[in-house]
Amino acid sequence: MKDFSIFLTPVSEKNQEEFAQNTKSLGSKVVFYNGDEINKKYKVAFLGVKESRGTEVVSVKDSPDAVRNQLYKLFPGTQVSCIDLGNIEQGESQADTFFALAEVLSQLIKKNIIPVVIGGSQELTLGMYKAFEKLELIINLTTIDRKIDFQAVNETTTDSYLKDILLAKPNYLFNYANLGSQSYYLNPDNVQMMHKLFFETKRLGELQSNMELAEPILRNSNLVSFDLNSIRQSEVPGTSFASPNGFFGNEACQIARYAGISDKLNAIGFFEMTPEYDIHNQTTQLVAQMIWYFLDGVAHRNNESPISNSKYYTNYKVVISNTEEELIFIKSQKSGRWWMKIPYPPSKKRKFERHHLVPCSYHDYEIALQDEMPDLWINTYNRIHS
Repeated sequence: MKDFSIFLTPVSEKNQEEFAQNTKSLGSKVVFYNGDEINKKYKVAFLGVKESRGTEVVSVKDSPDAVRNQLYKLFPGTQVSCIDLGNIEQGESQADTFFALAEVLSQLIKKNIIPVVIGGSQELTLGMYKAFEKLELIINLTTIDRKIDFQAVNETTTDSYLKDILLAKPNYLFNYANLGSQSYYLNPDNVQMMHKLFFETKRLGELQSNMELAEPILRNSNLVSFDLNSIRQSEVPGTSFASPNGFFGNEACQIARYAGISDKLNAIGFFEMTPEYDIHNQTTQLVAQMIWYFLDGVAHRNNESPISNSKYYTNYKVVISNTEEELIFIKSQKSGRWWMKIPYPPSKKRKFERHHLVPCSYHDYEIALQDEMPDLWINTYNRIHS
């Protein structure tokens, strides 16, 4: 394993002592990085990134330490072995920061350690994506955002980083999904692009009517990027571009837990907190609680694999009339969760092989029983066969 200590500024000994004062708190349980090689005994690694050049609000770079101050006061609900790597400082250029972030994350992911990145501005998602690019892993990316960050500008910003990911060559993105979009923030051109590329989006109102709709999408995600501006201002006053509408705090925590419980998820990032705008640490407290729920999800992972442990799963077959397709749904006898199989073309060899078994909901099965093709099946089929 390469030495990535040159990219990191560890948490100071003074702060470590302060965090560990309460011997029952999370701050006394986490291990703080001291430059030694990291072994596989850790499940989660916290990493702050002090990058702010992609946004107009410079103080987002102060967020990692502010979140730590709240996170380490909490009491662990379930034991998850965690290490705090400290911070990546803002590089000489934005590209330098992305390089450092990709280098650290790629090495953690190879060791099956889940990085929890605390930003910083959301264009750091590009740096996280580059970690998978280094590993040559084709992934699914999910953002929690009120808009689709595909602005047509030359520089990489919090509003345009998706353009850099989607246009990267070679490209390692199989699916992109966005949760929590608000129609008045959506550029119609971006909406059209999402449909054209068979990507998924769930509107805020749709999710607030049924938060369980987010679970299969997050279960299918390798990388999750959470923009705190997707939460309403009354819940998080300390964000870069606060808005009166958005998720409630408990809904944000539920999303974080869904991400944590996903066996597929390799990395998550929380972005766009702005401590200078915060009121009584309300925003950093909520982010700390979201991370707490994420850890609780990680602790309750089922490691379900319908392919390798078929005896614990039930198959359901549905024939759609006027088509040649037989839809195959799989239900876990342990968790009650659902998947669907998508026909896999031999011409693709192994390129998209791990993406043809797709997490879905019971609602998708109900749609098939009504003799209709679920949108999830159609979109995934088109991406695999394109």
